[in-house]
Amino acid sequence: PSPPEKAMVCFGGMFVELPKAKTREMLRQDQEELDEEINKLRKELRVKVNRLYEAQGKPELKGFNLNPMSAEEMKLINRILEG
Repeated sequence: PSPPEKAMVCFGGMFVELPKAKTREMLRQDQEELDEEINKLRKELRVKVNRLYEAQGKPELKGFNLNPMSAEEMKLINRILEG
């Protein structure tokens, strides 16, 4: 038997059956929005922590402004480490 062309999706407390392509696109868009919001909050947190340290008269944290490596960068690092 072929796999079903629809997927069950939970919205709040209700399940809805939607086409798989539509469901996949909705999930992709939601994930992009969440990633953008997470990155925005990370940037704001860095600024706030630096202001807090400045107000306390402490030196700025070292390495706090580092950015995480992308998935592609991680793949390249793993290839190098594997030999």
